[in-house]
Amino acid sequence: MRQQRDERAAAGRPKVVLGVSGGIAAYKACELARRLTESGHDVRAVPTESALHFVGAATWSALTGHPVATEVWESVHEVPHVRIGQEADLVVVAPATADLLAKAAHGLADDLLTNTLLTARCPLVFAPAMHTEMWEHPATQENVATLRRRGALVIEPAVGRLTGKDTGKGRLPDPDALFDVCRRVLARGAAGAGTDLAGRHVVVTAGGTREPLDPVRFLGNRSSGKQGYALARTAAARGARVTLVSANSALPDPAGVDLVRAGSAGELREAVMEAAADADAVVMAAAVADFRPATYATGKIKKQEGREPEPLALVRNPDILAELSANRPRPGQIVAGFAAETDDVLAHGRAKLAAKGCDLLVVNEVGESKTFGSEENEAVVLGADGSETPVPYGPKEALAETVWDLIAERLPHS
Repeated sequence: MRQQRDERAAAGRPKVVLGVSGGIAAYKACELARRLTESGHDVRAVPTESALHFVGAATWSALTGHPVATEVWESVHEVPHVRIGQEADLVVVAPATADLLAKAAHGLADDLLTNTLLTARCPLVFAPAMHTEMWEHPATQENVATLRRRGALVIEPAVGRLTGKDTGKGRLPDPDALFDVCRRVLARGAAGAGTDLAGRHVVVTAGGTREPLDPVRFLGNRSSGKQGYALARTAAARGARVTLVSANSALPDPAGVDLVRAGSAGELREAVMEAAADADAVVMAAAVADFRPATYATGKIKKQEGREPEPLALVRNPDILAELSANRPRPGQIVAGFAAETDDVLAHGRAKLAAKGCDLLVVNEVGESKTFGSEENEAVVLGADGSETPVPYGPKEALAETVWDLIAERLPHS
């Protein structure tokens, strides 16, 4: 009776298979399992035998409410090596070791997890975790390329502390970031959208630049980076290789994204131009300062009793969006910009689109209580072809989806 009630309760809930391979980062997958189950997903953990050396079967069973098996010979009458994959809405492997990636790429099936990967017809997400040398090895990179070519989403590992004293690229992203990827992939899978940006490299800028005045002061703006980070996360969930150039944002690193930090407009320009060299699309969502102080004071500017400060002289910063649009390093590259306006929004937006020479311009109205720092946004996306795509007030990730929809349909077929 209890089993029947559990089955009825699970009906209608998205079914997620959480594969866990044998790496030290397996403990992080426990938090991912918890996030998925608490958000209403029916989660089935399928660890490898070696994964159980790090986290035991009892833990996975307690977290998901399902029995745990590693071999195809258990519960044979239910044909688990076929049924689990067939019934899944999403299969996510976290961590995915180099060995697991190799087996998946070559279609090997020597346990329950690898059999499940072969029978699944739903989106597949792999979150690799290993030492930097293993991740960078040509064999691993070829296996990753094979999986991506078949439509699987292989998340770029994070950079940070590995086992022992080692640091570098190969760290499993934080569970919250992995959960966000799973949520987005499930939503796109339900809509039949898939990973339409697979094989593409995109560059996104986010945050607000700061122009130093003296060692303790700067000219800045109110941008939090939330819209740019939403664009980066969305592109990663759609299969793209993402380079995020972040200017002074305190937001957590998105999963599967190569993060480059910048401070001033000059630093951001240098990072963008380098990353854009092989990019299919560039989205300039950062609030880049138009001006900077003409001179930089090497010491703190002091107040002088009875005297007003000297007027602040400003000079123009490089117009990165216009420069990139006019000198695209790659044929067919799509360039999109953002225009924050306070009045006559569409008129100023159309004029700016023509002046910048980009393909798309996202125009929104800003102010102290609008857009900056908010979780929501409202905009109109103007196209160089004369199109106008309004995006109603809603989550910034909804605007991000629309922007990538418009970019995807303009990208040349590879």
